[in-house]
Amino acid sequence: MKTTKFYTLLSVLIISLSGWSQIDTTGLANTVQESHKNDSILSLYNLRIEQVEQLLKVDSLKKQDLEEQIKELKTTDNLQKDELLKQLAEIEAAAQSRLDQKIAHINSLKKKLKGFPVLGAGADTLYFIYTKIGASTAEDRAKGVSRKIQELYEDDYLVLDSLKWVKTENTADILYRNKIVASISESDALWEDQSYESLAADRLESIKTSISQAQIDNSIIKISIRILLVIVVIGLTWLALRLVSKGKDRLLVLIEQKENIWFKDLSYKDYTFLSVAQQLQGIGIFAKLFQWLIYAILFYIALPIIFSIFPFSRNWATTLFQLIWSPFKSLILSVWDYLPNLFSILVIYFVMRYVIRFVKYIFSEIEEEKLKINGFHADWSMPTYSIVRFLLYAFMFVLIFPYLPGSDSNIFKGVSVFIGVLFSLGSSSAIANMVAGLVITYMRPFKIGDRIKIGDVAGDVLEKTLLVTRLRTTKNEIITIPNSAVLNGNTTNFTSASKELGLIIHSSVTIGYDVPWNKVHAALNEAADRTEFLLKEPKPFVLQTSLEDFYVAYQINAYTREAQKQALIYSHLHQNIQDVFNEQGIEILSPHYRAARDGNMTTIPADYLPKDYEAPSFKVKTDKK
Repeated sequence: MKTTKFYTLLSVLIISLSGWSQIDTTGLANTVQESHKNDSILSLYNLRIEQVEQLLKVDSLKKQDLEEQIKELKTTDNLQKDELLKQLAEIEAAAQSRLDQKIAHINSLKKKLKGFPVLGAGADTLYFIYTKIGASTAEDRAKGVSRKIQELYEDDYLVLDSLKWVKTENTADILYRNKIVASISESDALWEDQSYESLAADRLESIKTSISQAQIDNSIIKISIRILLVIVVIGLTWLALRLVSKGKDRLLVLIEQKENIWFKDLSYKDYTFLSVAQQLQGIGIFAKLFQWLIYAILFYIALPIIFSIFPFSRNWATTLFQLIWSPFKSLILSVWDYLPNLFSILVIYFVMRYVIRFVKYIFSEIEEEKLKINGFHADWSMPTYSIVRFLLYAFMFVLIFPYLPGSDSNIFKGVSVFIGVLFSLGSSSAIANMVAGLVITYMRPFKIGDRIKIGDVAGDVLEKTLLVTRLRTTKNEIITIPNSAVLNGNTTNFTSASKELGLIIHSSVTIGYDVPWNKVHAALNEAADRTEFLLKEPKPFVLQTSLEDFYVAYQINAYTREAQKQALIYSHLHQNIQDVFNEQGIEILSPHYRAARDGNMTTIPADYLPKDYEAPSFKVKTDKK
């Protein structure tokens, strides 16, 4: 009786563990249901079958123990014997109930579980395996049996009569010379509603038939006939391809002959949408596409026929066209499902397109000064339009984004974040230049064509973009300056006020104290009057900027409206200053020119001196004392 209690406790423990395992496995199956549905069902099935088999083993041990106790009882122990027989009957009933439960569970799984095929020697499916044995899963078993059948078929010394099945304790094994080819368990038999003995016999016969048929199919005569059939099919296919090609060429020749009758230019007023040559070119492209479509249909028909001739290639056609057709099928279905979103995107795009056109019209009117807004300059219109257009396009993208395919996927979001991070890290200087470009636009420090100076660089403005400003110097050098550098430095504009007020050209000379200042003023004004591009009104004027140790500094100031010709004006002004001063006998003592008058020539060129000019002699005075 102690032994009976032990087995009872063992049964309760196994049932408890089984219940816990079932809940845990059910949770796991729910987690991976979508991606591993078949594996989950098989795993749950195998777990439950193991639980039932464990309980059956316990019942078997209990039954064996009870039978031994009954044998040991004396004939007078009728009451105890009846009790043991009652327990034995309960165990048998429980075992039968568990077996019925196992069968019922298998029947429920048959509708939704996918088996793994065992392939014969001719690559045909012999039967399916649904359950595992020991550590081998159903898939592993199916692949192993298929491989062993192929090995038997490739054995040149195979004797089919040596294939047989043998019954073991829990399985029936199909053997070939003591090598196990396949095993049939009780679970396999339950799946097929047969005893595993009869199932083993059926599967043995299937394997023998498959190998025998493959040997017959691959005999020399059969192979020769099949090769001949392949040649015939290939020949007919080639003939059909040639007919299609010749038919296309003849059709194009006929169209070219009837070109002047059948075709005319498609035009509206002076604009030709499609000329005759373009129409013929389009027909040629369409004919070629149609030709390739016919080729594809012919191959689609011919390849399955060719592959079906040989047993080993009968599944190739299905596999090949599945590989080709599946992506197209998926693409077509995806496009069809995406059509509503595509229609929404098109509506958003066309609405925003006409909004942008309207905004452009408004800013064009401002640029042409037909529409005036107080405080808003005309040259701001196009830059402001570019900003507004960018914002409208950004808003359009925000509206379209949810309709893009894959926009809600984690991969798409991850790529978007990654691109955003790269853009943020890699474009800091570019963004700084863009912001500086916008600020410069609305500061209006210069415009295209102005002569300006930025830092040490002076030149005419060729281009100002959102990122850089380009100048052309007086030496025809093109210099590109980042807008951030323009904004952070000083900009001198020589042109902006020159048209109304005039740009003041100025240059300095230093003259000795021995020359009257009014004579110097008159000479400088005379030099300015002789200089081209300097204005008569307002009149030039002279400033005395400093009184140095040896000379006086004079500065001539004159107005001009030609800011782009500063270099030429300065050159002419300096020439004229030299000429006038030499004509009037005024020496220019800059920089720091020292002269000893006694016994030395004057600094004035000889062309401006009298013909009888002689250098003064040295004056020597003696003190009589």
